[in-house]
Amino acid sequence: MEGNRDLLNEYRSSIDNIDAALIYLLAERFRITHQVGVFKAENGLPPEDKERESTQVKRMRQLAEDAGIDPVFSEKFLRFIIDEVIRHHVAIDTDIPSD
Repeated sequence: MEGNRDLLNEYRSSIDNIDAALIYLLAERFRITHQVGVFKAENGLPPEDKERESTQVKRMRQLAEDAGIDPVFSEKFLRFIIDEVIRHHVAIDTDIPSD
């Protein structure tokens, strides 16, 4: 039984490491999308880009299928991130005065 507990702990340790990597990757993604939001606000571009979103959703669905992950899940995950990015872009657009 002890060997099983050790194996379970190894699995959980791997999961913890992956979760940490995901958080750091998301943080980096949000740093870059913040720069995009500033660029959009300074150049009078709208906070959201439906064409880009559509392209990204299609791309992520294909990547998910290739990786053996449910593409519906990947789309929901990406939609959650996109909605958060748009919320940030709207806030940036509100904070940056227009000429």
